[in-house]
Amino acid sequence: MIALSLAEIAEVVGGQTHDIPDPTVQVTGPVVRDSREAGPGSLFVAFAGERVDGHDFAAAVVEAGAVAVLGTRPVGVPAIVVDDVQAALGALARHVVRRLGATLVALTGSAGKTSTKDLIAQVLQRKAPTVFTPGSLNNEIGLPLTALSATEETRFLVLEMGARGIGHISYLTGLTPPKIGLVLNVGSAHIGEFGGREQIAQAKGELVESLPEDGTAVLNADDPYVRAMASRTKAKVIFFGESDEADVRAENVRLTDTGQPAFRLHTPSGASDVTMRLYGEHHVSNALAAAAVAHELGMSADEIAVALSDAGSLSRWRMEVTERPDGVTVVNDAYNANPESMRAALRALAAIGKGRRTWAVLGKMAELGDEALAEHDAVGRLAVRLNVSKLVAVGGREAAWLQLGAYNEGSWGEESVHVSDAQAAVDLLRSELRPGDVVLVKASRSVGLESVAQALLESGAEGEVSAR
Repeated sequence: MIALSLAEIAEVVGGQTHDIPDPTVQVTGPVVRDSREAGPGSLFVAFAGERVDGHDFAAAVVEAGAVAVLGTRPVGVPAIVVDDVQAALGALARHVVRRLGATLVALTGSAGKTSTKDLIAQVLQRKAPTVFTPGSLNNEIGLPLTALSATEETRFLVLEMGARGIGHISYLTGLTPPKIGLVLNVGSAHIGEFGGREQIAQAKGELVESLPEDGTAVLNADDPYVRAMASRTKAKVIFFGESDEADVRAENVRLTDTGQPAFRLHTPSGASDVTMRLYGEHHVSNALAAAAVAHELGMSADEIAVALSDAGSLSRWRMEVTERPDGVTVVNDAYNANPESMRAALRALAAIGKGRRTWAVLGKMAELGDEALAEHDAVGRLAVRLNVSKLVAVGGREAAWLQLGAYNEGSWGEESVHVSDAQAAVDLLRSELRPGDVVLVKASRSVGLESVAQALLESGAEGEVSAR
């Protein structure tokens, strides 16, 4: 964080100082909510949760070097006391962002946010110091904490914004007003909470509505819901996609023998070839979105292409491709799942496993509401159409729908199976996997299928496991 005194912070957040001998002492380190991350110069934000109360760790964080605690009550060590810790954290982030000279890039969408954010960050880092959302900490707590990690040297601040309802993104943009706003897509993620795609589009479009007249809206020309958002902003609009209408577009899209996308990148400043290290054709759209942002910030087509070709995966459990010593390839995409990302992962599995035996270990996709049965059925059918060798549906009712979809599409006998839980899936795979097989593991986060991927890697290790 930029250096601020405790007196300044108290004024910004409307708090009262307690047990602070010298209010001029500065916070020079990070702002953290996990007591284990507290260190010299840090500010610890004490949230009172259902199971853990951060105030209980006040003495420990100060002993570890934290300058003070931001909380709702005095704690016997230096503290700034406020009525609402979340509101205070947001106010502090808003103040720091205003003080920074950084260009703020915000992005949202139903699928691909984290992967695209990681691509944007890796491209922009080639140009200037860049701070970006770690993992998918994209809510009303994670976003301000990320913003507060920026320093005087930061030139680009890349923030992922999530939403579970109307008004959520408006709140986030109020804390950290973007100069560039990117909307990736409007899909089925959280459709059960929103009520329909129109409502999702309304919520995601709050990002472009927040942009200033001298800002830029970066919109997906291939998604009609996103393309229509151009009418909701006074900012400049630039389109990306495979459409001929796109300002930044891809031509000659193909997959390498290992399932990695390659294409010819076209921007208003020129064209250049890209071959990505990531897996799956769905990353082409993510790469184009990152390229559009980078173009707006002054990077050439050649510079962007080189950066995209070098970029890797920064966030765990997202198309992590690891080969065991015995030749079995494990594709861990278990962080989360929705219909769009599930289809993309299955297509990537088909590409990676071309000429090999492929396994799709899938669990439920959460928060689909009335669409749940149809969407799970459709994913099961797609696995068959892509000639996945065996579908292993893991869990309860939704997994049964996956397997039923595969059965109704023509997957009979041993081509699909429904198992009760992750351990049953591991037992099945351990008994039936052969060298050279490719295994995709994917489900919503609540299912916890990352344990299947981890068990497969551990059981196949005969020494070091090589990740690629």
